[in-house]
Amino acid sequence: MVTVQSTVDTGHEDMIHDAQMDFYGTRLATCSSDRIVKIFDVKDGTQTLAAELRSHEGPVWQVAWAHPRFGNILASCSYDRRVIIWQESSGQWSRIYEYTNHDSSVNSVAWAPHELGLILVCGSSDGAISVLTYAHANNSWEAEKINNAHTIGCNSVSWSQASNQKRFVSGGCDSLVKIWRQGEDGHWNEEAKLESHSDWVRDTAWAPSLGPSKQVIASCSQDRRVIIWTCKEGGAWIPKVLHTFEDVVWHVSWSVCGNILAVSGGDNKVSLWKETLNEEWVCISDVQKGAGAQG
Repeated sequence: MVTVQSTVDTGHEDMIHDAQMDFYGTRLATCSSDRIVKIFDVKDGTQTLAAELRSHEGPVWQVAWAHPRFGNILASCSYDRRVIIWQESSGQWSRIYEYTNHDSSVNSVAWAPHELGLILVCGSSDGAISVLTYAHANNSWEAEKINNAHTIGCNSVSWSQASNQKRFVSGGCDSLVKIWRQGEDGHWNEEAKLESHSDWVRDTAWAPSLGPSKQVIASCSQDRRVIIWTCKEGGAWIPKVLHTFEDVVWHVSWSVCGNILAVSGGDNKVSLWKETLNEEWVCISDVQKGAGAQG
């Protein structure tokens, strides 16, 4: 059963689109259509506003914390076509990099596993995906743009959690899930195109590594379905429909261990799913958003 531990009054003046805890669970970043990114210190069940980051000129869709080994770094992406990377130094937050090479809304940002370095992938409604890499040697950011990654637009990006390979998954308005891999020449190439959804793919989530012999990805779509993709021993990706919901499915998210999947959608519910020993998926909890008891 899922219960609400605490609620946060963020003070945002419009719809909140994303909320992310940092690595240690002591800070919360939120973003909203009010164009503001807020950072809260979280301690003993209370939240204290620590910073308001104001530079975006449109709704801010997503925020992502970098690993603390790089310091306190946060990325945000917006309808204003920009990606901003923020860093805290001596208690003050400032912009350390701004990426402006997309022609439409930037919908999703995700940091690579820290073992690969400080690398951010960004998906945009212009159909392109950009990979931003921090180069320590000259203290600068290098960008590679994958044009026409998804026709009509890219809605979601998520990294493989295997630290020995640079791969990420994306979902788009073309109903496709795609896997991208960095080649030996350093450029990004399409490794696989996964076709099972019949409408826009809204979110993708690569499960924490279950070992080299098994990789798992979850995707969700406006077709009301969540699909679990499994690749064993480097073979083909096999799709399995987790469930067909009553409304659009907006988000999928894995637990730290990779054995429980959280699903949220237009029906205003969050459900938790777990795989049984015979590889069937069962719903273990179903809760109405904002409620304190099982729905």
